[in-house]
Amino acid sequence: MFKAIILVGGPSRATRFRPLSLDIPKPLFPVAGIPLLSHHLAALSKVDGLQEVLMIGFFENSVLSGYIDEASTVFPHLNIKYLREYQALGTAGGIYHFRDEILKGNSQQFFVMHADVACTFPLNEMIKTHMKHRGLCTILSKKIAREQAMRYGCLVADHTTKEVLHYVEKPDNFISDLISCGVYLFDIAVFTEIKKAIDRKKDEDAMIDSFSSFVDGKLSLERDLLRPLSGAREMYVYVTDGFWKQIKTAGSAISANAAYLEMQFHQNSDRLAYTKQEGPEIVGAVFIHPSAQVDPTSKIGPNVSIGPRVTIGKGVRVKDAIILDNVNIGNFSCVIHSVIGWNSRIGAWARVEGNSASDDNEEMMKNGVKLQSITILGKEVSVLDEIIIRNCIVLPHKELRSSHHSQILM
Repeated sequence: MFKAIILVGGPSRATRFRPLSLDIPKPLFPVAGIPLLSHHLAALSKVDGLQEVLMIGFFENSVLSGYIDEASTVFPHLNIKYLREYQALGTAGGIYHFRDEILKGNSQQFFVMHADVACTFPLNEMIKTHMKHRGLCTILSKKIAREQAMRYGCLVADHTTKEVLHYVEKPDNFISDLISCGVYLFDIAVFTEIKKAIDRKKDEDAMIDSFSSFVDGKLSLERDLLRPLSGAREMYVYVTDGFWKQIKTAGSAISANAAYLEMQFHQNSDRLAYTKQEGPEIVGAVFIHPSAQVDPTSKIGPNVSIGPRVTIGKGVRVKDAIILDNVNIGNFSCVIHSVIGWNSRIGAWARVEGNSASDDNEEMMKNGVKLQSITILGKEVSVLDEIIIRNCIVLPHKELRSSHHSQILM
């Protein structure tokens, strides 16, 4: 028997995901046509013996209640609950706070997943690895480019035994190109180690400030728990060859969208669109919601998801893009490397485009200069006929009457 914890965060987070997170919590943002959390649930639904999923965060209950009702219908054999923290407790603090709920039943192991990751989620393979070594934790890991590794938790593991010898969260110097993917499988005995971590943190705080108190303070899974577990030789690694993306910025949703669509394309998923005699030309992996209206003279793809009630006119070209609900794209327009926000309108012969990002999680701006190369249109943005918007972030409710390049339009 297994349980799963999804760490969903709260409203004070996702500032780098703006302007998209102004209208929807990042965990519910549609990627490849479904909310980001639904990809996690789809993977968890394939784990034998896993019947309960607990989402932990500090959003208001009303923010997630509607989604959980819908998800419970899509995944009827999963008991999905939301546990709200009374304040931000940290990634390990929230888990420990709700330990009684996690320990209910006969589960001996539980998954922990960050909501802002996209990957193939090889959960059954992690279980097989975990049952062989029987340490307290199995961590999902992936090798990435050396120059990017220091932006994540890095680990050093024994090549033969897969035992993690050393773990550092976002090190100052290069340690390893093997990083944490934010997906873990724990034995329930880990709660003893979390309690030790809390006691250590109390002692550290007391040394700094004799008046401080750690009671239910923030405790980080990565900084306060994983490093001691590696030092105690209680953590092992499963290295995945599948894709992995961290979704921190609005631009990173584009690459996550592409990765999920391409995975489904190679699986010959029947939810994807394909070229038909009476329909538009489809290139590669494309999702089109059944309620969308796409003119047969348009060309769509690869790596495009089109949401509900979207209307796409004659001769339109869309590539590497997320088109959200109720968008209207006028005749002979072009949308490339962009996210088009809800209820937005793009006029005829207009062009909205970004460039393929070399680093999906690059900051939106630095020293007042825009860095991200993806174009993002917020909710209810209007782009008039024959306007070019290139490499721009556009906040909601704007009407663009002139062309813009590499700007943040407020």
